[in-house]
Amino acid sequence: MSYLATGIFVALFMVGPTYFGWSDPSGKISITLMTCFLLGAVAGYKANG
Repeated sequence: MSYLATGIFVALFMVGPTYFGWSDPSGKISITLMTCFLLGAVAGYKANG
């Protein structure tokens, strides 16, 4: 599952602006994606014990 989450994150981070057509001149979408990924990783680590 972590490989799937990492793959989705990388795909959104790399090709998301092109695929979905969003513009991110200030970097807020990239920061949001990174924050969501890190918080998900922490939550997953805590859930495993």
